[in-house]
Amino acid sequence: MSATPTLSAGVVVVRRIDGLWHYLLLRAYHYWDFPKGQVEPGEDPLVAAIRETGEETTLTRLNFRWGHAHVETEPYGKNKIARYYIAESTDGRVFLPVTEELGKPEHEEYLWMDYDAARPLLVPRVQAIVDWAQEIILDRHLG
Repeated sequence: MSATPTLSAGVVVVRRIDGLWHYLLLRAYHYWDFPKGQVEPGEDPLVAAIRETGEETTLTRLNFRWGHAHVETEPYGKNKIARYYIAESTDGRVFLPVTEELGKPEHEEYLWMDYDAARPLLVPRVQAIVDWAQEIILDRHLG
């Protein structure tokens, strides 16, 4: 018998730099990912994704120009699933605030990287997410 997976939610944050879409990647130890965190009991996953992005990056003005489409990872780690949405940020100023429980920022650094530079930094589970996001952004890009 398997327990219900723990759901995390996050946002693949993108912005245009010199005509190319760049992805916001956060690094914790040697692992790169998008901003995400655990969905609280009774919390809507989209609301959790926005909250976690704000808590981890201070980015709060997100434009969900591609709608609220999302994709989930296969279960990983200790029975976790991560759900990701896509949003644009016109603000590139990211701040990694100190978290109360850790006494330091949750992530050591961040980078804005285009798809070709970002993809090799990611583990296969997260590569699938950036591939999905890139396909949606390029298929639905309006200009």
